Amino acid sequence: MRPKLEDVAKLANVSKTTVSRVLNNRGYLSRETIERVYSAMKELNYQPNVVARQLYKKQTRIIGLLFPTIANPFFGELSAELEKRLYNEGFKVLIGNSMNDPKKEAHYLNQLLTKQVDGLIVGTHNRGIAEYNYEHLPVVAIDRNMNQDIPVIESDNYNGGVLATTRLIKRGAKKIIHTNGPIELETPTKRRRLAYEDTMKKYGLTPLTIMVDFNIPYSEKKQIFTQMFHDHPDLDAVFASNDIDAALIMQLALEQGKRIPEDLLLVGYDGTQVIRNILPGLTTIVQPIEDIAKTAVEVLKQRMNNEETSLEYVLPVTLREGITG
Repeated sequence: MRPKLEDVAKLANVSKTTVSRVLNNRGYLSRETIERVYSAMKELNYQPNVVARQLYKKQTRIIGLLFPTIANPFFGELSAELEKRLYNEGFKVLIGNSMNDPKKEAHYLNQLLTKQVDGLIVGTHNRGIAEYNYEHLPVVAIDRNMNQDIPVIESDNYNGGVLATTRLIKRGAKKIIHTNGPIELETPTKRRRLAYEDTMKKYGLTPLTIMVDFNIPYSEKKQIFTQMFHDHPDLDAVFASNDIDAALIMQLALEQGKRIPEDLLLVGYDGTQVIRNILPGLTTIVQPIEDIAKTAVEVLKQRMNNEETSLEYVLPVTLREGITG
């Protein structure tokens, strides 16, 4: 059973009012009293009711953004769009890069909650972090399933997978490989793989997905994709789960003397502005970053106001035609 405020008060030998004053930094309290309360909280693993504290105190007008890394073009552009929209709504923004380390994410989450943020927008891969288990937290997830209560904003991953795979098949590809994240990772992005598999079977082709962890170093991805070409010399198309992987696959293909698109067709996923600038010829599925950010901010504001929200918001994608596929 989760410890309560009165449990902390009893162990610290103070009143519930005193514990509340410590948590909310109200009134004068001796250092000894404060330390006793925090010691009791630590011993009991007590987590303050964040929502109640936010209601008790006035809003801070601070929103936390927590993503794996903003070095990735998708998360970088999404963070920038979110920051712009939140600023226009009168909010300040704190950004945390979790690097997909659950301990680091929990640290950032606790740090952000301690700073009394009004809400969080998260796009991390980790699950099972205890702090997310509070019901009705002012949290919105992007492309990630956090729990059964936190709403998810996502692009239409399934239709994106259909568009990409159909495009390659219509261009004449027969041996098409799809790269995707670990199968055990429960995120909406797995629908890209399901759509790929369904579409391949629809056209009488055999699907083959190569699992590539989003978190692994560039050198390991390079080894996996190099091995892919070695194991499948008859490969004539790749549907990559993101544009960064598509760019690496393109580089490796060219190093091996393959011509694009004559010998290898390639479709990526994300369609960020930076990739469109660097690789204007890449055929890719474009996620509506502006609409994702707009929806995330709107839904978060509803959560902060204790309004009812849907559990899932699916936004349309488009195919950007290039010369690679």
